[in-house]
Amino acid sequence: MTGYATSTHENDAGTITIEIKSVNSRFLDLQFRINDDFRSVEPLFRDAISRRLNRGKVECRFSFGKKVNNAAGKVLNAAIMEQIADFQASIHQRFPSAAPLSSHEILRWPGLIEESEINADTLQAAITATIQSTLEAFITSREREGAALELALISRIDAMEQIVLRIAPLLPQVVQQFQQKATTRLEEALGFAAKNGITNTTQTISRDEALDRIRQEVTMYGIRIDVTEELARLSAHLTETRQILKTGGQVGKRLDFMMQELNREANTLGAKAAIKELADASMELKLYIEQMREQVQNLE
Repeated sequence: MTGYATSTHENDAGTITIEIKSVNSRFLDLQFRINDDFRSVEPLFRDAISRRLNRGKVECRFSFGKKVNNAAGKVLNAAIMEQIADFQASIHQRFPSAAPLSSHEILRWPGLIEESEINADTLQAAITATIQSTLEAFITSREREGAALELALISRIDAMEQIVLRIAPLLPQVVQQFQQKATTRLEEALGFAAKNGITNTTQTISRDEALDRIRQEVTMYGIRIDVTEELARLSAHLTETRQILKTGGQVGKRLDFMMQELNREANTLGAKAAIKELADASMELKLYIEQMREQVQNLE
């Protein structure tokens, strides 16, 4: 699922900036853009994100800018000052008339002024707090998109349920139409045979026997095209899918499975389709299922 968030935190040492963004992925794929000086904070990112996310290609960027021109953040190197004093004393011993170094000259001595060390514990606490605040904003952005995707999926569930309601009454009509056609054709054949004096040399078929054969054919035909069970399972899967979305939580993998089951029933419906309406319904269902499958890949 896509998402984006960024946060900035300032303290006495400098400015912490964290950016988290993600694109769709079936699995959790973490990538980090962190300066080598701060590679030690990567486990903090990895642990915090892994606790909250299960899917998505997530990219994290971390940067730290030290404060500059801050007198409170600078110190004099005591060892170098001792060294300068020793140098000056030695020079005066050899050259008593040499002028002493001025404060300005001493302060310009290489390495005398250095940045005060940043308290590692304080900095790590600030980084951890910034990670958490950025992650919360990131989760919120994903939840907003998830709510929109839920509405899109429910609309397709509604459409598929309407298809099931539309085609369910057609099944008895299909069987009845087949029975009428079979009866008419057999009667026409019997009438043609009687008119032209054609008889079966091994067996004479009576009208009752013919009607019994028609009933057997109709029964076999009804069994072959019966999709009542498929429609019942399809309805049950749609109800379960709706319930999963309503319950919320980590629904991605469960919905993946439901898409497989829905597609299985839609394919069976198409294979058994005896009339154009059923074939068209199967194609409609598979189209909606494929649209849902693409969206489900975006869900946590």
